[in-house]
Amino acid sequence: MSSYVIREIKPEDNEQVKDLIRNVLVEMGVPKVGTAYEDAALEDMHAEYNAPNKEYFVVEDKDRIIGGAGIAPLANFEGAICELQKMYFLPEVRGKGVGAQMMTTCLEFAKEQGFQKCYIETLPYMKQAQKLYLRSGFESLEKPLGDTGHYNCTVWLIKDL
Repeated sequence: MSSYVIREIKPEDNEQVKDLIRNVLVEMGVPKVGTAYEDAALEDMHAEYNAPNKEYFVVEDKDRIIGGAGIAPLANFEGAICELQKMYFLPEVRGKGVGAQMMTTCLEFAKEQGFQKCYIETLPYMKQAQKLYLRSGFESLEKPLGDTGHYNCTVWLIKDL
């Protein structure tokens, strides 16, 4: 990851992050409803994650956002469980260890916030993402936790922190 930097999102990153997420979702053939594509948070990711127990990290390469992921309390759930959210990378950076490094950054933040478990929702055909999650120690769940509104995401995973 020589020229890449993982850092917290800044207000000026909002447009690049929104475009990156939507472009990756379109590339993957993800439905535009019932997924992150339609999340209102995409309009101002900095504001969305500028709150207690939340953070969105971006991967920057020479002033260009090439990936990102966030941690936030799991929506509509009581307990010390966070959710890994909106983890997407441009094709050029996939398979180069950046996802693993981002995962470490996010999970360290989650532990620092006092979360005990981390939850992820994804789509069945996002196989590369699932490989990363499983390598990182996530395990499959039979049903979703909380209510994220992403009803098209039918793969649910959890990890003890």
